[in-house]
Amino acid sequence: MEPILARFGLGDPEWLDPATAVVIVAIGLVVAILFHKLLFPLILKFTQWTPTDLDSRLVKSVRWPFSLGIVTLGVYLGLTIGLDLTGGQQARTDTITSAVGVVIGILVVAGLLSSAIDWYLASLSTRANHVVDLRLFPLIRRVGGVVIYGIGALLVLDVMDINISPLIAGLGLGGLAVALAIQPTLANLFAGTYVMTEGVIATGDYIELESGMAGYVVEVGWRSTRIRTWGNNLVVVPNARFAETIITNYQQPVPAVNVYVTCGVSYESDLDHVEDISRGVMDDLVANDRNAIRAYGSWFAFDAFGESNVDFWLFMQARDRLASFNLQSALIKNLHRQFREEGIVISYPVRTLQFPDGFTPDMVGATATPANRTPSPSRPSRPVRPPKEFPLTEEEGPDIGGVPPPGGGESPMGTPDGPDGPG
Repeated sequence: MEPILARFGLGDPEWLDPATAVVIVAIGLVVAILFHKLLFPLILKFTQWTPTDLDSRLVKSVRWPFSLGIVTLGVYLGLTIGLDLTGGQQARTDTITSAVGVVIGILVVAGLLSSAIDWYLASLSTRANHVVDLRLFPLIRRVGGVVIYGIGALLVLDVMDINISPLIAGLGLGGLAVALAIQPTLANLFAGTYVMTEGVIATGDYIELESGMAGYVVEVGWRSTRIRTWGNNLVVVPNARFAETIITNYQQPVPAVNVYVTCGVSYESDLDHVEDISRGVMDDLVANDRNAIRAYGSWFAFDAFGESNVDFWLFMQARDRLASFNLQSALIKNLHRQFREEGIVISYPVRTLQFPDGFTPDMVGATATPANRTPSPSRPSRPVRPPKEFPLTEEEGPDIGGVPPPGGGESPMGTPDGPDGPG
């Protein structure tokens, strides 16, 4: 530059170095504007040919940081080339430029992370079940942004020759103290992450907990799960307890619910006829009741010889839990009506008790007052228990419960189970 200026008789003027610095900075600004206004739109046009818009989002997120980086580079070159800096000035310039470069790098990383998460959330509109992702990824974006900016701040301090070791130690101790202080909240947070990512429950499912509480899931949050009970009350369960309990989900794996009804008929009934009537009732419900699933059909089988009836069961499937109540009610009513019309008896439980000869109900409720004692008004007389044994002779009671009394002696009041009735 000096030989060229010497030909024009300018020599070595004082304004040459500042002018050179200004020219270099201006060139950097022009390049940044061209890169921002012309090159980036061309890159965006190329990204439109790809099957997804992820690359477009990523390019847009780094547009401003790259332009700012070009301007920073121009300023740095203008200062170091155009001006004759001393050693101390050059060191400060390098430090400041490095700090600005770290900041620009942090902005690029944060922008890429945010754009990728935004693209993923936008692509979930075509998916049926994306509640977990809608809750999880915004949290990842916020936490990731805090982590990235925190690391960037530490790097900037380190570049500026500031000792960050005490700061890191303090942050470690502070983080430990905070973690101990909010341990229940962190436990609920991690349990909520497990509950949402596991996919065992979703909003609208009818569930029953191990404690017996049941209701519809209203919301699964990070700290708690809200359940609306059958009494239309809202129950808030902390996720830490919710993740450890046993849960019955009536909506999974499918909304269909099986209907299982047990019944019994007397031993005098025609079991083939009973089966025909039962199958006919179930077939009619499968064909005409909208609560029943026709493809599943119906099932019938005799189960056991009961104390008073021959027991059997009927098996059907309803389309959901609410429909199962209506289907079970209709099955019981129709089956009872058909049995009554056909004269089929559902026996009541019967128990026969046997007592010794001469025993009367008056002996149970008899009361007595000792002859040598006058009842006190303040202390009512107690009822006297009936005698446990009754003297019987062989003529009066030769046989009780199939066992004759030995030697015509005394016999117990009665046996637990007689020959004509179960115990």
